[in-house]
This record gives sequence, structure tokens and C-alpha cells, in this order.
Amino acid sequence: MKLLEVQDLQAWYGTTQALFGLNFSLEKGGITTILGANGAGKTTTLRAICQTVKTQGSVVLLGQSVGGYATDKIVRMGVAHVPDGRGTFTGLTVLENLRLGAYTRRDKDAVAQDIERMFARFPRLKERYNQQAGTLSGGEQQMLAISRALMLRPTLLLLDEPSFGLAPLIVQEIFEIMRNINQVDQVSMLLVEQNATLALALADYAYLLETGKVVLSGTAQEIRSDESVRRTYLGY
Repeated sequence: MKLLEVQDLQAWYGTTQALFGLNFSLEKGGITTILGANGAGKTTTLRAICQTVKTQGSVVLLGQSVGGYATDKIVRMGVAHVPDGRGTFTGLTVLENLRLGAYTRRDKDAVAQDIERMFARFPRLKERYNQQAGTLSGGEQQMLAISRALMLRPTLLLLDEPSFGLAPLIVQEIFEIMRNINQVDQVSMLLVEQNATLALALADYAYLLETGKVVLSGTAQEIRSDESVRRTYLGY
């Protein structure tokens, strides 16, 4: 079943067009990655789904068009966004960030249980639950950003460059946890990532963007195995 279907998606920053008719989809329960160089339109694609940039075209979530919706309504439909640069509230504690992630929910007991689940998944956050987010390491802030997004109990998790600026061991740990989240919690993911090797190892399907257009798509295995594709588009 298609969780997300995007057709002829265009996006602008002011008068500057950044996306030029993207077409892609995401299966429910799957992980899809969007790859490409800086400036290809990867981050803009996530912003367009959340309707935080000017768009044209069709974005359909579980059969419902979200074009023109306010961003908070899309959030309430179960779309959680972990933006580039972590996106934590640096002046708030770890615990306050997690509670803020559940702001759309009214099930207080279940929220408390989910906080404990996040602490079990990311033990370092439990150790620092009363610490201001801005004083955490980069890896810990990324863990907090993902946990805060999961507090929404999302159907779809949008992840923008989760590996950026992190040590390789931390990145490996976070990607393994993301795999577990997908398999155990059945959270579908749309992953934007410059590290193609990491992304293709995690994802089921991939789209390659170049200057705001899809230039190639296929299963992650197909793209990972095609040497000419890797050399031409992924640089390794």
C-alpha cells in the first residue's frame, strides 16, 4: 500500500524554483531514501511534503491530498520531521523536549510510557534527562531529535541528513536504531542522506535527485550494485 504519493511536485523559495516536477512514492512500512549532491533539492523535498515552502503538484498521504494544508495539520496526520541540524530546543531539557514532541496527544499515561521507551532505546538520554539539550553532544542531540519526533507516534518519519557531523560509530548506532524503529514500531521513513552507502544499506528503495529533478530510481540493492550508477551519480 502506498503511504505517500508525490506527483509533479514543484517548489519555490520566493521566485527561485528548487524542484521541477518530482514523482515518487513510499510504501507503507518501507524506508525510501532520496540521494543527491548539495543543492539537488533533497531538503526542499521534505519541506514541500510538510508544506513549509511554496509548492505546486500533488502530495497524497494515505489517500488524502495535503496540498495547501497548514504544517500543523500535516503533523497531526502523523508526519514527523527531523530536520537538518537536529532541530532540538536547546534551552529546554531532554525531558521537556520529549514532552513537547507529544504536544498533539492527550493520552498522558501513554505519553509517560513512551518517554520511558525512548529512554530504553537511547540510554544516554535517560542519563541526561534533566540536562539542557544545547549542552548535549552532536550524537546525543540527534538521538533526542529522533526520539522527540517518535513521541508523536508518527506514521511517516522524515529524516534530513541524520549522519551529518557525527562520528562513524555514533552514525552506525543511530542507523541501527532507525532500522529497529522501522521493523519493530512499523514506522515508515523517508530518508534524505548524502552518505549514499549508509542510506542504501538501510533503505528499500532510492531516488536520485539532480538540480531538482529525479534522474534515477530503483531498489536500493539495484543502485548499490550498479557500478556505473555509483560512479556517475554517487561519487564512489
